Amino acid sequence: MTALNTGRSVAVIGSGAMGAGIAQVAAVAGYTVRLYDTRPEAVAKAIAGIASALEKLVAKERINAIDCASAVARLQAAVTLADVADAGMVVEAIVENLEAKRALFAQLEAIVAEDCILATNTSSISVTAIAAGLRLPGRVAGMHFFNPVPLMALCEVVSGLATDGAVAQAVYDTAAAWGKNPVHAKSTPGFIVNRVARPFYAEGWRLLNEQAADAATIDAVMREAGGFRMGPFELMDLIGHDVNFSVTQSVFNAYFGDPRFTPSVLQQEMVNAGFLGRKVGRGFYQYGDAAVAPQVQAEAPQPKPEYVSYTVEQGAALNVVGGAVVDALAARLRAVGIEIVQRRMPESIRQAGPHDDAPAFHCNGATVYLTDGRSATQRARDNNHSDTVLVDLALDYGSAKRIAVACADQCTPAAYHAVVGLLQAAGFTVTRLDDVPGMAVMRTVAMLANEAADAVNQGVCNAAAADIAMQKGVNYPCGPLAWADAVGIEHIVRVLANLANSYGEDRYRVSPLLRRKQASGGRFHD
Repeated sequence: MTALNTGRSVAVIGSGAMGAGIAQVAAVAGYTVRLYDTRPEAVAKAIAGIASALEKLVAKERINAIDCASAVARLQAAVTLADVADAGMVVEAIVENLEAKRALFAQLEAIVAEDCILATNTSSISVTAIAAGLRLPGRVAGMHFFNPVPLMALCEVVSGLATDGAVAQAVYDTAAAWGKNPVHAKSTPGFIVNRVARPFYAEGWRLLNEQAADAATIDAVMREAGGFRMGPFELMDLIGHDVNFSVTQSVFNAYFGDPRFTPSVLQQEMVNAGFLGRKVGRGFYQYGDAAVAPQVQAEAPQPKPEYVSYTVEQGAALNVVGGAVVDALAARLRAVGIEIVQRRMPESIRQAGPHDDAPAFHCNGATVYLTDGRSATQRARDNNHSDTVLVDLALDYGSAKRIAVACADQCTPAAYHAVVGLLQAAGFTVTRLDDVPGMAVMRTVAMLANEAADAVNQGVCNAAAADIAMQKGVNYPCGPLAWADAVGIEHIVRVLANLANSYGEDRYRVSPLLRRKQASGGRFHD
């Protein structure tokens, strides 16, 4: 079975935002679409809206007028369910309710041909449960699009326990024919995106709860250092805190209370207060003409230190020690003319066993490390070096506008200010976070990679699908597993293990697949 032939029509049941969007992409791809809703006026409104959207694309020269007219002509209103009897595929986009979906598919099974594929656009309900009780459950698959459908590239093709493999592949091929980036997924709570994305929000809430910084500052660090299009709090304001909290609760309950998915009490308070985000004019931010943008924390200017050195291991080349992450920061410093004196760790120290002396920058008595999941205060104690400062992860140290730092409670102001001056001289806006384990970008990326690795380990999807899903479904700047490869899987495991030690929570347990990759020296992508 391959992609649905354009000679067979597609039926879309439900004419809301998702249903209309699905109808639009199918019609533009050359398929006759029959759109059905229990409210005929809603169908008429949806078709008019699609026509208007396509005419705007013509005005922007995204499509030509002939293709626009042809696509609109392929949209037909179905007055009754019987009008979709000859469809080769039916895509359901009705209310997110299991019993309603089961009832609809039971009706459809008595109307359509036996070779008609039944697809559900559910975002959270088990495809296995939806298909249960049907005479031919093997022809039911998930076809989860993302809103707005015409713009979002991802389609999760979800197989329930009974889904026939050929059906899943046909849905995959059809989504690709519609111009989407499809990925295969197994029907488990949250599928890929809604499961793997939970740490992006959850770690933001933990940072806020522990007073690492205010919401606007955390958002700025995630955008301007992490490369995310939006920070967690502005994104939740856009989604709606009621919606986001409900999804988190659903995933948490579906996984029988796994602490990795624990909802935030702070978000519950936002919902209780009615501070739901953009749609009500107030969330973490104020919205409207009179809204004032909150101030983002940035350190005051400090002088550049006169002397900077970089410790590497004995016998190692400077450009490979510490991995690409630390080397990229060193390259940024050198690019602006900051001279870095290379120091090598004595062989006697290196052979003595695990150490924290390399790779590290040094200036005016301060030692600067990439965070490894410990707090700066703990690392200073472990190293017996009070003047310890940590830097957070950045997507690209060569172009990042901002960098986050944290210093040990024991650190002297002079040593800390020397580090700030060094990073400012390299062109960074420096933001200080309170000394929480793992900082902001690093702990979030580590947890995203951990969740993606667990999804792969449990057969929900493969590594390529996990990364495609997060980039195409929620616009992450990098797939979490590719990011783990870039940072170094050993370092990601170290961050997670140190977070687990710091908090004493199963929430930060390391995925067995990450442990396996660490032990083998393997990567997720070659």
